Amino acid sequence: MKMYIIKLFFLLVPLVIASTIQDNSSFDSVPSEPKSRFAMLDDVKILANGLLQLGHGLKDFVHKTKGQINDIFEKLNIFDQSFYDLTLQTNEIKKEEKELRKTTSKLQVKNEEVKNMSLELNSKLEGLLEEKFLLQQKVRYLEEQLTNLIQNQPEIQEHPEVISLKTFVEQQDNSIKDLLQTVEEQYKQLNQQHSQIKEIENQLRRTGTQEPIENSLSSKSRAPRTTPPLQLNETKNIEDGIPADCSTIYNRGERTSGIYTIKPRNSHVFNVYCVLNSGNPWTMIQHRVDGSLNFNETWENYKYGFGGLDGEFWLGLEKIYSIVTQSNYILRIELEDWKNNLYYIECSFHLGNHETNYKLHLVEIASNIPRALPEHKDLVFSTWDHKAKEYLNCPESYSGGWWWNDVCEEIHLNGKYNKPRTKSKPEKRKGICWRTQSGRLYSIKSTKMLIQPTDLESFE
Repeated sequence: MKMYIIKLFFLLVPLVIASTIQDNSSFDSVPSEPKSRFAMLDDVKILANGLLQLGHGLKDFVHKTKGQINDIFEKLNIFDQSFYDLTLQTNEIKKEEKELRKTTSKLQVKNEEVKNMSLELNSKLEGLLEEKFLLQQKVRYLEEQLTNLIQNQPEIQEHPEVISLKTFVEQQDNSIKDLLQTVEEQYKQLNQQHSQIKEIENQLRRTGTQEPIENSLSSKSRAPRTTPPLQLNETKNIEDGIPADCSTIYNRGERTSGIYTIKPRNSHVFNVYCVLNSGNPWTMIQHRVDGSLNFNETWENYKYGFGGLDGEFWLGLEKIYSIVTQSNYILRIELEDWKNNLYYIECSFHLGNHETNYKLHLVEIASNIPRALPEHKDLVFSTWDHKAKEYLNCPESYSGGWWWNDVCEEIHLNGKYNKPRTKSKPEKRKGICWRTQSGRLYSIKSTKMLIQPTDLESFE
């Protein structure tokens, strides 16, 4: 634009000079007049005004041209940015395409491997089918041979030593039965003697003539006995004078907790641990306190019981079943965690027999643990060597037998005894634990499981 103004200036300057020369030549020929001087100034003014207007026009043109150039540059910048973004996207697409090609090639290789493995499996399966057919033929042949041997084999006579051994075993069996009968008769006699002593003591209390004797008897603490105190008053729950439950012993006036002998209805005689000093009689069926006893036992041991009644023990499913079939019972569970916090749960329950895998149904009555019982109220008993059908086999990874459903890690009081140093949650779940419906997990230090009839008077 500056070049254009300079060229225009150079075109106008010669014209001005030429007009000035012509004026000078006319001055030489004609005398000068004042008007010619003023005429020259007017021409210069006109020329200056023209140049000024031309300059303003050129200035406006320059401004418009600059605005257009700036717009063009902005559009070029936008185009450059768009082109750069497209370039980046194109590079990403190329990378993804390369990765897809690599993945496709890997899948093709794996597909070939799977095809080869499928062919190998088909060939092996055909071989196994052929071997199965051959084995079936051999089995049929052996069955035919065995049938022929059985048909042709003469009857074998028993050896005289076997006959004498059988006779000896039968005699020993009869002797044991006689001894048991004798023990029961002696027990009846002891029962009668004990009743007579009780009557004499009552008479002495009524007369008040034997106060020193009474004081000396009351001052001595009675140790737990292996035989319960007996009375003459027989009830429908007592057979042959032997108490049917710890409640019977409590109702007879005994208040010392310990090991006693009971005989539930339609059952044999066995010992139990009775808790009689708590204001209510309870029969203890399980006790964990220090981990001295391994509870990872077989189904047979859980069925008939193991451990010592004066320490850690499991009473036995058959014994528990024989007790609770006499009446409606309450189950009380007492827990203590490693911070010495005490918890309890009481619930009514129903226990099935061995054909149902001792199926347990629970209904909560009272507890100081919120939502203590699990959602699944019907549970079956399982051990590592006895798997209950249609239920999750928890005991394979969780030691000890317990009542399970389709969820592990809920309640397990027969698990591994873990000391406080066990911090990992999986180890705690495999140990003695109690998990509520809200998900809180209690790691347990000691446990007691106790049962009591709902109607205590029926065992008087």
